[in-house]
Amino acid sequence: MQVRLWFADGGIRLTVDGGDACVGEVDTSGDAGVDFDPTALPGVEADDRTPGYRAPAYRYAAVRDGLADRRVGSAATTVDDDIAAGFPDLSPLATRYDLRPYQREALSAWRDDDCRGVVELPTGSGKTVIGLAAIAGRETATLVVVPTLDLLDQWRRELASEFDVEVGQFGGGVQQQAPITVATYDSAYLRADDVGGDFGLVVFDEVHHLGGQGFRDAARLVAAPARLGLTATFERPDGAHEVVTELLGPVVARASVDDLAGDYLAEYDVRRIEVALSASERETYETAQGTFVDYVRENGISFDSGSDYQKLVKRSGRDPAAREALLAKQRAREVMMNADAKLRELGRILERHADDRVVVFTAHTDLVYRISERFLIPAITAETGASERREILDRFRDGTYSRVVAANVLDEGVDVPDASVGVVLSGSGSSREFTQRLGRLLRPGESEHAVLYELVAADTAEERVADRRR
Repeated sequence: MQVRLWFADGGIRLTVDGGDACVGEVDTSGDAGVDFDPTALPGVEADDRTPGYRAPAYRYAAVRDGLADRRVGSAATTVDDDIAAGFPDLSPLATRYDLRPYQREALSAWRDDDCRGVVELPTGSGKTVIGLAAIAGRETATLVVVPTLDLLDQWRRELASEFDVEVGQFGGGVQQQAPITVATYDSAYLRADDVGGDFGLVVFDEVHHLGGQGFRDAARLVAAPARLGLTATFERPDGAHEVVTELLGPVVARASVDDLAGDYLAEYDVRRIEVALSASERETYETAQGTFVDYVRENGISFDSGSDYQKLVKRSGRDPAAREALLAKQRAREVMMNADAKLRELGRILERHADDRVVVFTAHTDLVYRISERFLIPAITAETGASERREILDRFRDGTYSRVVAANVLDEGVDVPDASVGVVLSGSGSSREFTQRLGRLLRPGESEHAVLYELVAADTAEERVADRRR
C-alpha cells in the first residue's frame, strides 16, 4: 500500500495504491501553478512507473501535513484527499470507562503528539482501556492488531460490548472486515496491502512485536494517520524498538510498576529463595558446566554481546567440540532449572499460601507436567488446546481452581485471572519476561499485596540469570 500524489490543473490528489501513498502526474506548467519539488515532502519519491510520485503508506499523515504547510505556486493549491474521504465516520462513539489519572494523562500525551506514539504501562494497569478511549475519541474506522488468538478474542468481546458497531476479524480462520476490525500480527501483515487504506486509526497491542522483521509491514503498509502502540515493555534487546518509533511515533507516556503500586496496582514483594543441588545434581552440573566453560575460555569467547552466542551456535555446525560444549551447557541448564529442591520448596510455598491464588511459572514443559502430577495442579503449555486452556483459566477465575502451572505461555498475550502469588521456578534473563510475570499478580482485585517468589539454584549460573532479569 502506497500513498500517491497526483498534480494536475493546479490541484493535488492524494490516493492509495498497492503499498504506497501515491502522488500522481505532475503538471509543472504555469497554468497548473505547481512550482515546488514534491520529493521535499517526507518519504516522497518520483514514481518511475507512472508520471507521478509516491510514498510509503505510513507516511500519509506527514505528506498530508506537509502539503497543508506549503503554498504551491502563487496561491494555495487545492488538495483532494481521497484517502481521508475513505475513512468511515463512526460517530458517535463513547466509552463507559472512567479513566484513571495516569490513563487520562497517557491519552492526552498521545493526542498532543498528533495521535501518534506508544504508551508503556505495566501489565494490569488498563492499557486496553486507553485503546478503547482512543477509538472512541477518533470515531473512525479502526484496525486493532494483537499477537495471539487469545488477545484477538478478548479485544473482540471488549469492543463488541463497548461500542454499537460491527466488529470484524482477520485471523483464526476468519477474514471478515468491519468498521472496527481486530487482526493478529500475522493476518495484519498478510492483509495490509489490500486494506491499508481503509482505517483512520490503527492500535497495536503488545507493540514490541512490531519490531520483528516479518511484522513491520503491518504498520508500514497501513495509511492510518492515527497510530497507537500499547506495551508493558517497549525496548527490545535487538534495538528494533527504533523501527517501531519510526512507524508509530515515540513513547509518549510511561509508568513503571513502582509508580502505580499501592494506588492502582497491588503492593508487592519479590522474594528470592536459593536452593541447593543434590550431590548427584551437583556432579552432573559441574561436569557439564566445566565442559562448556573450558571450551569458551580456550577459544576466547567472551559473550560480551548476544551475537557471541550466535557465533558459537554457527561454529557448532562444523566443530564437534563446539557442539559438545553447547550440549553440555544445555545439560547444566536443565539440572539447575529443574532441581528437585525447587519442587520441595514449591510444596512449602503452596502450603503457606493454601488460601491464595497461585501461578507457577517455568521454562520447561517437562517440569510443568512433573509439577502438575505431583501437586495436582492444572497445567498449561504450548501443547494445551485453546478450548482446554480457556476452560482452565475460566475455572481459575471463578475459584474452582486456586492454582495453575504454565511454561511461558502465560507471560503475555493471555488474559490471566487475578492472582496474588507467583512462583518462578525457571526462566530466562529477560527483564521483559520478569516484568510480564510480575504484572500477572498486580491487579488489586484479588489482593492488595502480591508476592513473587524466585527459586534459584545456589552456586550455579542461574544466580547470574536471576540478577540479569532483575
